[in-house]
Amino acid sequence: MATSATIHSHAPQGFIRKYIFSLDHKVIGLQYYFLALVAVFVGMLLSILMRVHMIWPTAVLPLVGEIKPETYLSLLTMHGTIMVFFVLTTAPQGGFGNYFLPIQIGAPDMAFPVLNMLSFWTTFVAFVTILAAFFVTGGAPLHGWTGYAPLSALTNSGPGEQLGADLWITSIAIFCIASLMGALNFITTTLDLRAKGMTMMRMPLTVWAWFVTAILGLLAFGVLLSAGILLLLDRNLGTSFYIPLVVVNGQVMGHRGGSPLLWQHLFWFFGHPEVYIAILPGMGVASQLLSTFSRKPIFGYKAMVYAIMAIGFLGFMVWGHHMFMSGMSPYTAFAFSLMTMAIGVPSAIKTFNWLGTIHGGRVRFQTPMLYAIGFVSLFVSGGLSGPFLAQPVLDIPLHDTAFVVGHFHLIMGVAAIFGMFAGTYYWFPKMFGRMMNETWGRIHFVITLVGTYCIFMPMHYLGMAGQPRRYSQFTELAYLKHLIPLNEFMTYAAIVTVAAQLIFVINLFWSMFKGPKASDNPWESTTLEWTTATPPPHDNFGGRTPVVHHGPYEYSVPGAPRDYVMQTDPPTVASH
Repeated sequence: MATSATIHSHAPQGFIRKYIFSLDHKVIGLQYYFLALVAVFVGMLLSILMRVHMIWPTAVLPLVGEIKPETYLSLLTMHGTIMVFFVLTTAPQGGFGNYFLPIQIGAPDMAFPVLNMLSFWTTFVAFVTILAAFFVTGGAPLHGWTGYAPLSALTNSGPGEQLGADLWITSIAIFCIASLMGALNFITTTLDLRAKGMTMMRMPLTVWAWFVTAILGLLAFGVLLSAGILLLLDRNLGTSFYIPLVVVNGQVMGHRGGSPLLWQHLFWFFGHPEVYIAILPGMGVASQLLSTFSRKPIFGYKAMVYAIMAIGFLGFMVWGHHMFMSGMSPYTAFAFSLMTMAIGVPSAIKTFNWLGTIHGGRVRFQTPMLYAIGFVSLFVSGGLSGPFLAQPVLDIPLHDTAFVVGHFHLIMGVAAIFGMFAGTYYWFPKMFGRMMNETWGRIHFVITLVGTYCIFMPMHYLGMAGQPRRYSQFTELAYLKHLIPLNEFMTYAAIVTVAAQLIFVINLFWSMFKGPKASDNPWESTTLEWTTATPPPHDNFGGRTPVVHHGPYEYSVPGAPRDYVMQTDPPTVASH
């Protein structure tokens, strides 16, 4: 394993070099984290506006005014895009991954610190660009977060499809460039900068998750970047990659020969790996916490590693299940259906191993553990509806209904966010040197978990009852009238759940300054980040390089002086 000559050894002194354009992976990780925190509140605000409009369609809201159907579609587009890219991709990988991957493998920093800084500021530019779409003439685009052509490829196809749509595509292209830079850094760091004794099979499962996620990002974001460039060419230079001969408002467009399905293939070739880019880091955090707070080694460590690899590999073979409605050959649909069922196997292996880890353990039900259990609960609940949608014969009637919205919000959206909450409560003492309030953490957990199920579980029933996706209101549809009370219940649940997130924010910032001081290893964990000072020094280990002698989950070891063995403990200490 190599050492990198690019690692900077002296901490910068000036404010701008230390906190703004920092090369320190820990500062960059926090920058990613707080960017995602801003983004998630923007995304939640948009979702509340949508839910309010669905049950009170004539309401005139302060600052927003009347929400028209096209405004609703713009809210839907921007909510999905901001949540998927700037929350689910940014916080777990860019935030926690940047901060803790180097420390967990015993490295002084990322392999390419300047590239790391550039990747964050490029992400920041992408976020500002997408927010700008709200304020330009015509407003934000209404083509949905998937940006299906030809709606997204024609500038006269609707309100928001002018400059707003160009900004939307440009933002995603910039984000892709940032993600590619970050992915290269993660892969190189993991392969080249591990400490002595830190073999691949001694890496914590969090590191494995970030590593495989980076590989997925490297392969997937390049495809989306290329697709976005082609879409910009169609919109602004008259090319016809995605546009066939079409008539808009009685006028023949000057395009011919393009294929709207090409966009779907390129988008979903990125889109399904993106699901795992969002969820794999959460799986890593859940594995880490379930072992730590059960005081047991992770059940089937190698099986967990191979399951992460299998999920990453199979994730590139299932994109067609998003396109069963597109008129694809039944033989192709059958192949994608088969692969989709297959990818459930490594996910099930991970779930059973999590249950095996908890079983018989001396479980400590502290806030990080509660969120890890909540993650598993949501992942399983959302995952159970996946096999239904993997069958073309069931997907076709369910595809454009609320059933799919409930499915992917549970398994990809809120499950990943529970992973972020778990990581925040677990690593907060190491990042800030103080403990978060345990009581308010538990209250926040209960309201958020119950609220999440109250919002998204009924969506499955609504979908089976025939409620369509993307409709801005249902009050005029007689066959959906009996579903309005359930929609009202979901809206009230959403308002309460969003309000409860203020508990988290207050707890987060109050604890940074007023929380009780934390010891170097408050959870009695075994991995390398708990062997260094709190918060970690500039080069992570205060000038010394750790030497690893043990695996990452040595808990309840017979004959050991404590019920856990640190990875750096001398080899004379017993281990499993």
